[in-house]
Order: sequence, then C-alpha cells, then structure tokens
Amino acid sequence: MSVTWNDNAPIYRQLRDRVVAMILDGVLKHGDALPSVRQVAADFQLNPITVSKAYQELVDDNLVEKRRGLGMYVAEGAREALLRSERERFLREEWPILRDRLNRLGLDLSTLLDTAKNTNGTSHE
Repeated sequence: MSVTWNDNAPIYRQLRDRVVAMILDGVLKHGDALPSVRQVAADFQLNPITVSKAYQELVDDNLVEKRRGLGMYVAEGAREALLRSERERFLREEWPILRDRLNRLGLDLSTLLDTAKNTNGTSHE
C-alpha cells in the first residue's frame, strides 16, 4: 500500500491524524482494534518508532487504550470527544478565516446553500 506523506507535518502526526479521521468517519468504532505497530510500519514503509509515537499520542489523548498483550483499541467515547474538540478548533481557528473570506467575496449563507443544492442535487436544510 502506497501513501504520500507531505512535508508540512511530521509523519507520526500525519498518521495520528489519519486514525483520528477514521474514528470521526466511523471507520473505526469503540472497541475496534488498531492494526499492530509492526503491520502499519510494514504497510506504510515506516519506522516502527514513528508508528509507536503516533499511537502514543492517541493514548495520551484518551482516544485509544492499550490492552497489555492484546494491542490498541478505540476507547469508549473517542468519537464524541473528537467531535467536540474538532468543532471547537474549527470555530476558533478555521471559521474566522473562512467567514472573513466569505465576507470579502460577498457570499452569504443562502448563496452557499443554493450552490450546494445545485452542485450535488441534495438539500442541506
């Protein structure tokens, strides 16, 4: 399996973010096992220490729990905690930038919703 890593962030952080996205998307659910460090290292051609560092950050954030001799598992409430923190981060960091750009371009909510409806044929109301 081939993955392209970017130079904007350390690989362990990018790997952590991929696992976070999988939890948010529901691909990984409470109680699901994460692939072993060795398996991920082999699949993505990474140093096992890099994978371990990514997994440890997930443990430190209480998103994943270590089960001695069994591996790493998605912790109870991980998705809900991520949704809360990601929403807060979006509103604090990304929304002000997006809001300012929309204002500069003269776009409002109704225009955005109409464009979304016409683009993918679904209603977002």
